[in-house]
Amino acid sequence: MESCAECGAPAGPRSCGELFDVLLALDHSRRAPWGPLHGVSVSCFLLQHPSRLPDDGATAREILHAYLGGGLDEVNRLVGRARRGNSHRVRGRPSPGVRDPALPHRDAPRSRFSVTVHDVAVDGTFPSPDFTDRVKAWAAATVDAWR
Repeated sequence: MESCAECGAPAGPRSCGELFDVLLALDHSRRAPWGPLHGVSVSCFLLQHPSRLPDDGATAREILHAYLGGGLDEVNRLVGRARRGNSHRVRGRPSPGVRDPALPHRDAPRSRFSVTVHDVAVDGTFPSPDFTDRVKAWAAATVDAWR
């Protein structure tokens, strides 16, 4: 069976991108358990698929470290600071460009991840029971691989 070239997860029956779209729809519902973990889930996915990172991944890594070290309260403080810095009142800063997906990310981990979006999806639906535990394992596996 083929696997994702970036995270090593099985390429089927749904691709990582397709699963991420399902997760984003759940995240944007703003319902627990998915909505509150949006920033963590996006950070995990982007760091495991670095061709999609809009920058060097420092913000995504910072979010995961905050989550693993202080939970959602710490992530919310971090995101709040980022939102204030991204305000329409902050002018003159260039917006980050998306990298060329054909170019490998120079800092990307060389090993596969022990937990991927496929593991968090379970059956492709991201069931709510134990979702928070699966995301925490995903975050830990992502941080571990980027060390």
